[in-house]
Amino acid sequence: MVPTLIRAVVIIIAGLLVFYPALSGDWLWDDGLYITGNPLLHEPGRLWKAWFVPGSFLEYYPIEQTAQWIEWKLWGGETFGYHLTNVILHLISALLVWRLLDKFGLRWAWLGGLLFVVHPMNVESVAYISEFKNALCLPPFLLALCAYIDFEENKRPRDYLLALALFLVAMLCKITMMTFPFVILLYAWWKRKRIGWADLCHAAPFLLISLVLGATTLWAGRHFEQLYPSHPAALPTGDFFSRLALSAQVISYYFGNCLWPVQPLPMYPRWSAEPLSLLSFLPWFIWIGVAVALWRARANGSRAALLGLGFFWITLLPFSGLVIISYMNFTWVMDHFLYIPMIGLIGLVIAALEQIRNRLPVRFRPALIAVISVVMLLLANRSQDYAAVWTDRASLWTYTLAHNPQAWLAHYNLGNDLQSQGNYDEAIDQYQQAIKLNPGYNWAYNNLGLALGHFPDRLPEAISEYRIALQLQPDSAEAHNNLATALLQLPDHEPEAISEYQAALQAKPDFIEAKYNLGLVLAKIGHASEARTQFEEILRLDPGFAPAQTMLDKLSTEP
Repeated sequence: MVPTLIRAVVIIIAGLLVFYPALSGDWLWDDGLYITGNPLLHEPGRLWKAWFVPGSFLEYYPIEQTAQWIEWKLWGGETFGYHLTNVILHLISALLVWRLLDKFGLRWAWLGGLLFVVHPMNVESVAYISEFKNALCLPPFLLALCAYIDFEENKRPRDYLLALALFLVAMLCKITMMTFPFVILLYAWWKRKRIGWADLCHAAPFLLISLVLGATTLWAGRHFEQLYPSHPAALPTGDFFSRLALSAQVISYYFGNCLWPVQPLPMYPRWSAEPLSLLSFLPWFIWIGVAVALWRARANGSRAALLGLGFFWITLLPFSGLVIISYMNFTWVMDHFLYIPMIGLIGLVIAALEQIRNRLPVRFRPALIAVISVVMLLLANRSQDYAAVWTDRASLWTYTLAHNPQAWLAHYNLGNDLQSQGNYDEAIDQYQQAIKLNPGYNWAYNNLGLALGHFPDRLPEAISEYRIALQLQPDSAEAHNNLATALLQLPDHEPEAISEYQAALQAKPDFIEAKYNLGLVLAKIGHASEARTQFEEILRLDPGFAPAQTMLDKLSTEP
């Protein structure tokens, strides 16, 4: 009991030390989408929509969204509570990784939990508030896997039902563990050297949950995109064969990062998937060769290796590039997709270390412990340094560009940060870099126009950038609104500005800023009745919008 408690304390202290710098971190990247700028968090019917209105948000993760709403009620705009919650969830997952590996009879299972908690590839899932869903889904996933293993051992129906319920909870947090049914089939093969009809029947309800919730989430995402289109500029992703070659390259990249995590990045370089050649498929040939060799040697103890690698392959395959996902517009790989697959490799590493220890002469075993300790310290130190990168936007994007200058989205995000600080010249340079790397990204032109608009002599350039943004995305309400506001700074452009404000409202009818601006220009040219209509509609949408009420009062006093 005492050694177990000491080991648990070591894991917890290691995790707290690694992520201590991130506890004071600011809002970053998509935190605005999920929390600070998420209007659903302020709606009285938020929980109803989370559960019963798929498509009301980008994803159908009702448990995660409910927990996020509770966090918002507890912490509001203070980031510390969100960061602490992520860290606590990560520590729980590390202890559960220990429990899972222990079920496979690994004496050093606790070392697997320690490796999980300090691994640099897990920093993004913990230090980045928006990856709360990643940290939240893993504990029920691991508990479900442990319960299913108990069912395999004891055949108690309650263990099976518990595994099914916990898997449902995990899927309602995030669908990245939808490969669970194939994982338990892999486990059945490892345990009995075959997959029987009973194994398929046991896996069927898990597969049904995966398919239903996976399809619901995909539909919700498409529906939300129709309501709030973002239109990220798509970069070439190639045909099926290009993506097939890419998938093995991506899996190999992730595998290398797990084993040699010296340079974790928020955005890794996005290599070209074309032109195709035999060399493009080399990773596939290697992986197939490894699988065949392990299969042939399965009678000699390689089934454990197939179990660990199989877990890694199966849980990573949906994010390998066979299916193009939105983030692949700027990078093929992201660390947080390793949060589950890495566990299979950790199990292999721990099993290998135990084999090495058992074969070493007793006098050399302290040296092995020393090497393991040094490696753990190095990993913890690297993770702590990387966690500090996630404390503010400037640090995050400056670090990214220092190691990946081609990261066009990092240039764009850094430009936004610089513009918010009033550094317009530097922001303009970053937007231009983003456009150079990805000429089809409409938001870079829009925000470049905003930055240029702060210099009166560069107003024509700003207008030109807005027009390019609208060529790329004609229904961009923001670009129409910004173009109209810029046109009003030129003499005799009120009619064109009114037309642009109307186009903005056609694209986004509840766009309060455009309604208010349209009301102002209508009032200016003497169309008081039409201006009053705009201000009244604003107050219907947002009764607390004081400027609209002020303008209504002013119009009512004018003759």
